[in-house]
Amino acid sequence: MELGIYTFGEIGDDPEAGGARLAEVLEQAEAAERVGLDVFGVGEHHRPEFLVSAPAVVLSAIAARTSRIRLTSTVSVISSDDPVRVFQSSRRST
Repeated sequence: MELGIYTFGEIGDDPEAGGARLAEVLEQAEAAERVGLDVFGVGEHHRPEFLVSAPAVVLSAIAARTSRIRLTSTVSVISSDDPVRVFQSSRRST
C-alpha cells in the first residue's frame, strides 16, 4: 500500500498569492518526503483561483528538492492538452 497527498495549489481570490503558495507547495512536498509518504501529486487547473496549470513544471521544481518520494500529476485536463501525449506520459510513469 502507498500513502500520499495531493494539492491543486488553491490560491483563492488573491492572484498575488501565487508566489507564496508555490513556496508552500514545495515545502509540503519536502515535508511529505520527510515524514515517509510514498507519493505527492499536483492537479492541473486552468482557473485563476488555482496555481498549477502546468503540473510538469511544478513537479520538476519538487523533484529538484526531493529524492525519494514518487511524484505524479493527479488531474489532467484533456481538453487543454494533447490526449495522446497525456496517455503516453501516464504509461511511462507507471
